[in-house]
Amino acid sequence: MAKKKLDFESSMARLEEIVGLLERGDAPLEEAMKLFEEGAKLLRECTAQLDAAEQKVTLLTQGQDGQITEEPFQGAE
Repeated sequence: MAKKKLDFESSMARLEEIVGLLERGDAPLEEAMKLFEEGAKLLRECTAQLDAAEQKVTLLTQGQDGQITEEPFQGAE
């Protein structure tokens, strides 16, 4: 049975949990290796999701002439 793909926030939460477990250093080697492999997979998935979001934002910020305009982010104040 295949595992359900986590959303970005859940993936990041699990990745943080894995890092904490590995930093404690009390997991047996075999378990630590499994955690590391899971973390590496989650990192690749999160990076791919961020890249896709960046591409989508780029498409949304292109002008009608196809030129991308860069403007500073104006966050909520």
